[in-house]
Amino acid sequence: MPYTVGDLVAEFIAAIGVRTAFGIVSVHNIPMLDALSQRNAVRYVMARGEMGGAHMADAYARVSGGLGVLFSSTGPGAANAMPGLVEARFAGSPVLHITGQTATRHIDRDMGTVHDVPGQTAMLDAVCKQALRIRAADQALGVLTAAATAALTPPMGPVSVEIPIDLQRAEVPRPDWSSFALHIPAPMPPDPAALAAAISLLSRAERPMLWLGNGAKGARDAAMRLLDLGFGAVHSWNGRGIVAEDDPRSLGGLHGNGSAPVRDFYATCDAMLVVGSRLRGHETQDFSLPLPRPLIHVDVDAAARGRTYASDIFIQGDAALTMHAIADALSPRTPALQADLAALKPRAFAAYAAGLGPYETFPETLRAVMPRDTLFVRDITISNSAWGNRIFPVFGPRDAVHPVGAAIGPGLPLGIGAALGAPGRKALAMCGDGGFAINLPELWTAVQERAELVVMVMNDRGYGVIRHIQDFAAGRRFYHDLQGPDLMALAALAGLPGMRVSSIAEFGPTLARAFATPGPVLVEIDMSAIGEHPPYAPYDQARKA
Repeated sequence: MPYTVGDLVAEFIAAIGVRTAFGIVSVHNIPMLDALSQRNAVRYVMARGEMGGAHMADAYARVSGGLGVLFSSTGPGAANAMPGLVEARFAGSPVLHITGQTATRHIDRDMGTVHDVPGQTAMLDAVCKQALRIRAADQALGVLTAAATAALTPPMGPVSVEIPIDLQRAEVPRPDWSSFALHIPAPMPPDPAALAAAISLLSRAERPMLWLGNGAKGARDAAMRLLDLGFGAVHSWNGRGIVAEDDPRSLGGLHGNGSAPVRDFYATCDAMLVVGSRLRGHETQDFSLPLPRPLIHVDVDAAARGRTYASDIFIQGDAALTMHAIADALSPRTPALQADLAALKPRAFAAYAAGLGPYETFPETLRAVMPRDTLFVRDITISNSAWGNRIFPVFGPRDAVHPVGAAIGPGLPLGIGAALGAPGRKALAMCGDGGFAINLPELWTAVQERAELVVMVMNDRGYGVIRHIQDFAAGRRFYHDLQGPDLMALAALAGLPGMRVSSIAEFGPTLARAFATPGPVLVEIDMSAIGEHPPYAPYDQARKA
């Protein structure tokens, strides 16, 4: 049998440690997926749409800490993957997207061959960290290696590789995989001058805060050293759980956006060390959240300097190396900050929960019935934006997944990818009914793959978040009511258990039963019966004229 580029692709992803890949088989990727099917080294998950498959690969990467892999066809198939690649770019997820291309003799000539989209590379390049094309069979291993390395090199992100269909069938020598490995660059040491300046400032601070973002997910030990020296901590929404959020020294995701007590607390602090976070506008009320000064910003990406908040000192360097170096140089602070933080935390959380109306007890109840290591996956439903991001405790740096780009719809496929990325653990996907509808066919993917996933649909029969935004921005509601399926009938049709919650009292016992049920489960929270969810900040404020 001849050895082809398709064979090389299948063996390459196995050689770099990939054990699960996602996608849809199509005319322009058959040689690669045929080769994958014959080796039984990589589990292939058949998504119902390329968008869903891309979100699955993204979540798989986030919870596993490895590379997510997506296969798509060319043209419309690659275009369908775009929303998932956009989200992976927002989240900094290492995703390798392998897509077909029309035959090399037709590329970029607009000849109308099947799936041929002129400008596909530019389309992919617009949303990915890089977009590469294999232009000759003997380039295949080099281009794939460059693509996977780029995806896994901080700042991480999705990388697309186009492989023309004729090259997938072209013969190449088989590589020696026994000694093959990716060479990811070593972590970047912090800039010495900036580090020294930061240490000088922090040595004089008695009440320093630490803001941890996605770029610090691998730096828990270093972060804990700073907490042991007297720092307090908060997390970006994509950096949840770096410090376990039942630690009284951490405010978790309640970092001041929508919490007056936390904002007041910041006024008593005399420094903030931001590590691996963009301080995104979505989380800082478009950069209006006052943060303690001086503000010292650590990021491996030089472009992060001044992109959102002006920093007094910017340190380009690896999160763990930089925090360890700072910890090496500092003496313990007085215990006053952490004592004040421990007193503030329950008061601030209770004050925030009191604004959730009939859902006030939901975060605490859900946390109590969930196994501690459950993966907490959310869509951009009102329940997530109101309390899932902010006051629901997360205990591990890879335990939480949400659409960083704030799109609705990814929740279900993100949940599937998370469940498959952490075998032996349960995942919860909290979706709204509007977002659930967007990727609804992926419910059958969850069933076929026997994903250990509880899909909790917060059903308010429409776009609840949009209603409140319309109230705030326009003073009237429009285009928000949705007719959807009977979710219990849908569960029966898909062949998985269905459970409905119609009262506050039913919530805890029903979710406990769902987590105890093997395989995927669909749980509907009937918000029409329980009551409308109140708006969250900033949409709980009076509308400006």
